[in-house]
Amino acid sequence: MEPVAGRRWQKVLYERQPFPDNYVDQRFLEELQKNVHARQYRYQAVVFQSGVVAQQLCSVCVFVVTWWYMDAGMLSPQRLFVAALVSSLLGYVLFDAVDGGAGRWESGRTRWADLKSTLVFTAFTYGFSPVLKTLTESISTDTIYAMSALMLLGHLIFFDYGANAAIVSSTLSLNMAIFASVCLASRLPRSLHAFVMVTFAMQIFALWPMLQKKLKALTPRCYVGVTVLFALAALAGLATISTVGAVLFTSLLLAICGLCPYCLIRLQLLKDNIHGPWDEAEIKEDLSRFLM
Repeated sequence: MEPVAGRRWQKVLYERQPFPDNYVDQRFLEELQKNVHARQYRYQAVVFQSGVVAQQLCSVCVFVVTWWYMDAGMLSPQRLFVAALVSSLLGYVLFDAVDGGAGRWESGRTRWADLKSTLVFTAFTYGFSPVLKTLTESISTDTIYAMSALMLLGHLIFFDYGANAAIVSSTLSLNMAIFASVCLASRLPRSLHAFVMVTFAMQIFALWPMLQKKLKALTPRCYVGVTVLFALAALAGLATISTVGAVLFTSLLLAICGLCPYCLIRLQLLKDNIHGPWDEAEIKEDLSRFLM
């Protein structure tokens, strides 16, 4: 609409003007801005960040493959316990060596406290392993498998991948993984199998992500190498059980670490967020003094 002769339109509400309520002049769009807060991503950075998802998928794969070997009698609980103990000691040493013990010094936690916590958890789990073994005897095996698959899926959904989102819950994610391990351990032949399986689940779902996070923050190259080796180990173990499963899992990892970052970069070019004088006003002044 044309402005009234002799008057210039002002963007104010406290003065009566001879213009319709929906009138704006040509200066209104001069303040238009596009993609003000849009974040520019690089393909290499997105691929690097996707390694967290790939590692967690590989952790679930390694856990399921290990359980299958124990259930089939191809892996003894003694061997798994020794292997898990050695790997935990190496990871413990690496965890302190990465930052030179600075994180331990800031937290104030001693090695003796870590040892006591480990002994208490091991003794508690071993003492209740007969209960874990017979906990789900009244539940059918198909139901146990379905519950375990659902819990592992929930573990992947709620896991903390580094995103600041409401759905993230590290505690819920860990509890769901341990619940799945207890369900699967109850279908193993003996109580010793159940004890080793739950212990191994705690190592791979609780301790291993902590080491991953520190490696990612302090030694990115080492983190990339560990991610690749861990993925290859998971694929090799899965290939011994199912070739089709290994091919599908490889396709999934390639899609997450290669295709999805590429799609994100391409879709970023289509982003078109507009900002201007029509946005809601933001009060940046401290108004707490009016609440006194």
